Amino acid sequence: MRLHRLDITAFGPFGGAQSVDFDALSSAGLFLLHGPTGAGKTSVLDAVCYALYGSVPGARQSGAGQGMNLRSDHAEPRTRTEIRLELTVAGRRLEVTRQPPWERPKLRGKGTTVDKAQTWLREYDTRAGAWKDLSRSHQEIGAEFEQLLGMSREQFCQVVLLPQGDFARFLRADAEARGRLLGRLFDTQRFADVEKRLAERRRAAEARVREGDAALLADAHRMQQEAGDAMELPELAPGDPGLAEAVLGAAAVARSTARERLAVAHSRLTAAEAAHTGARRTLDGIRELARLQDRFTQARRRAERLQERAAEHHADQERMARSRKAEAVAPALELREEAEREHRGADAAEARARGPLPASLADADASGLAAAARRAAEELGGLDAARRAERRLAELVTERAGLDRQERADEDVLREADAWLDGWEGARATLQARIDTAQEAATRAEQLAVRREPAQRRLAAARTRDARAADLETAQRRAQEAGRQALDARTHWLELKEQRLDGIAAELAAHLTDGAPCAVCGATEHPAPARKVAGHVDRATEERAHTASQEADLRHTEAERRAADIGKALAIAAAEAGEASTAQLEAEAAELEQEYARAHRAASALHAVREELRRAEQERERRLADRQEAAVRTASRLTRREALEREQAQLEGELTQARGTAESVAARAAQLERRAALLTEAAEAVRAAEETAGRLKAADARLADAAYRAGFATPQEAADALLTDAAHRELQHRLDARQSEEAAVRAVLAEPDTAAAAQLPPADPADAERVAAAAEHRLRTAASARDAAARCCAELDRLSTRATEAVRRLAPLREEYDRVARLAALTAGTAADNERKMRLESYVLAARLEQVAAAATARLQRMSSGRYTLVYSDGRSGRGRSGLGLHVVDAWTGRERDTATLSGGETFFASLALALGLADVVTDEAGGVRLDTLFIDEGFGSLDDQTLDEVLDVLDGLRERDRSVGIVSHVADLRRRVHAQLEVLKHRSGSTLRQRGTG
Repeated sequence: MRLHRLDITAFGPFGGAQSVDFDALSSAGLFLLHGPTGAGKTSVLDAVCYALYGSVPGARQSGAGQGMNLRSDHAEPRTRTEIRLELTVAGRRLEVTRQPPWERPKLRGKGTTVDKAQTWLREYDTRAGAWKDLSRSHQEIGAEFEQLLGMSREQFCQVVLLPQGDFARFLRADAEARGRLLGRLFDTQRFADVEKRLAERRRAAEARVREGDAALLADAHRMQQEAGDAMELPELAPGDPGLAEAVLGAAAVARSTARERLAVAHSRLTAAEAAHTGARRTLDGIRELARLQDRFTQARRRAERLQERAAEHHADQERMARSRKAEAVAPALELREEAEREHRGADAAEARARGPLPASLADADASGLAAAARRAAEELGGLDAARRAERRLAELVTERAGLDRQERADEDVLREADAWLDGWEGARATLQARIDTAQEAATRAEQLAVRREPAQRRLAAARTRDARAADLETAQRRAQEAGRQALDARTHWLELKEQRLDGIAAELAAHLTDGAPCAVCGATEHPAPARKVAGHVDRATEERAHTASQEADLRHTEAERRAADIGKALAIAAAEAGEASTAQLEAEAAELEQEYARAHRAASALHAVREELRRAEQERERRLADRQEAAVRTASRLTRREALEREQAQLEGELTQARGTAESVAARAAQLERRAALLTEAAEAVRAAEETAGRLKAADARLADAAYRAGFATPQEAADALLTDAAHRELQHRLDARQSEEAAVRAVLAEPDTAAAAQLPPADPADAERVAAAAEHRLRTAASARDAAARCCAELDRLSTRATEAVRRLAPLREEYDRVARLAALTAGTAADNERKMRLESYVLAARLEQVAAAATARLQRMSSGRYTLVYSDGRSGRGRSGLGLHVVDAWTGRERDTATLSGGETFFASLALALGLADVVTDEAGGVRLDTLFIDEGFGSLDDQTLDEVLDVLDGLRERDRSVGIVSHVADLRRRVHAQLEVLKHRSGSTLRQRGTG
């Protein structure tokens, strides 16, 4: 990484705009940054750090806001804080600009407002010869530089901005403090994460092992519950060694004991089954004897009850005999009842039919009623013609009503058509006027369209004129600045050339050798050759200044050419735009656009208005046709109405005669229809009553004859003896049940087994049941014991199998836990194999510290004239762990001692060597990013002249690797020894920067 240019505006103590040309300062290889205390030397380094990372080092980045405290108190209120840094990193020429948040006065009104922070990143494209934008995102730009440099802000501040005080404290610090600093620089967090990850994996594996052991112990407890006192659990906790083997051994013993108990239970069950079978057989015999004895007793009781009911049974037999004789009279009884029912119905129907008849026909017989019905039917037939006339009259009324509706509709059509046609001429004139207006608007729009394009060109030219005017001012200012820089570069080159000429004798003397002639005087002896003084300018320095002067001249020429090009473009734009201002042209163009838009909108209505006129003309034609058709229909309706009125008068006369006293012919016809129906119904009812009376008389004669032949004195006696179906079934059922019961009782009393059992003593089933119940209880107890023993064996086998499978599954997990536990203990420094008790992160930091000590020793030996060497010590510190020790070996005494015993000056160059060595190691760690610009902050005042010369020689030797080193110091003697200087001047109005000795 090489810095080229830094521009500072309103930052820290710098109230105005200041610039630092690092290319000029770096050309000497070593330059000095000096100034009074509080002038702002450190602020220059802060500006570099802020440009790259968006924040400043350490405590100077306060929490008052995102860079709000970085603004200079000396700055003008309307001057914004800005940092612009141009640098080359990883072969890319970049320019980063950062503006922190800015609380500025409001443009309108009073008070202030805060502008957000702004950031720009650009890259120089060598092929295009121009800058191109890369990003405007704070996060993206910060991440981009962190990736390019390979360092965080803290690492950058330790490696590029070497704070000697921090490294002096590093030399005197204990191992823990050194570990924290090295951890930040070398980013060893990943090794700490490895330690943490291994510890987490160890805890997780241990938890899984304990979980598996807990499940195994749970199975063991369940086996103990099943086995009872046959199993003893091992007194081990989850995670203890040997737990699995102890559980499996106890399970094997429990299974063996359970199988022995199962065999004993089988034997007891067999004996109980035999005893239970004998008891059941005895119980069945006693129960059968008791059943036979009870059966005989019940049969004797049933025979006694039959004998008690003998008289009732004889009465039922007599009643059944009379019912069978009465069944011969049943058909005659049914016929007589049916004839009586029909006669009563016919009498009721006759009474109902005679009720509506007139008094003259109330006592008429069937023939008289039939004759009256025929006369009403004949009169009804004569009303058919009157009915047709009545229907025709209704049609005539309907037709006349339709004619009236048509007449009213035609009157509405005529009235509407007349009203519409009365306004036709005015509507037509209005539409024609709208068409004329739209045509005029279309012509106006065409004319305005022709004027639009020239107006737009003049407006674009005016805007270009304004932009080019501002660009011209900027280009002229840059050209003047480039001319001033070219003049300064040429003056610097001439000054260096003059200095070289003043010291040319020393330059020539450097090539003199004894015995060789002098190129000036020709002498072969050189008793007093000229010596180079401090600040001597050699040929290379003069040539670099000459090259810089030529490059400045080229930049000046290019800036002037750019200004001339912008001036030409401005003249062309001004000629086309004229004298009018941009605001005036914008107003004219806007007014022209508005007029064109209005004319275009008005012209767009032309087609719609023409279409509206065409539809209106079509409507007029339709209205005229409707009015003519309505007039024709009115004339035809007059003729039709007259014919209908004549026909209606004739029909009404005929209907008046036919209706008589009724309201209508239909009402008269309905009266006749009802009268004929009533008379017909009454005649039929009279005939039916006469017929049913004859059938009832014949049925009475047949019933009396049937009762006499069946042996009954009267028909009523036969009817009383006749049973209903339900009574007959009930009586027959009692007779059949009596017969069945008698047969069953005789059969039971005749059974040999039942009779023999009745001769034996009474049986006692209760005692036999008690004996059988006791045998059954013993059987169930034995079966339960056998089943429990079998379940115990099966459950123990299942749990043992599961425990064996669990032990098999846990085996790889236990192996993994052992392996992870060993690795976690090793990286944590607690394992017996880790002899130095050193954590993994400390081990890595120790290796890095050893590299830093080796890189620092190469420079420390030169600074101390070979006296001191830095070495790493792995001696143990507190708590028995190896620390990050750093010792110095004194070649004068041959002893090794702690770096805290160095004096002030020795501590300075030791810390400087350590800082430079650390920079080299961190650079390699960061991917080998080359750091071509370094800064060293203070500490030189503690050195004597000889040591200072040696330190400066070491720093000057960094130029061999094309590095430039900036020294930040108050030491006055350095101003004489280092010619390239960046001086910070302190004023009441703010600090300023001045470069000296850079050509």
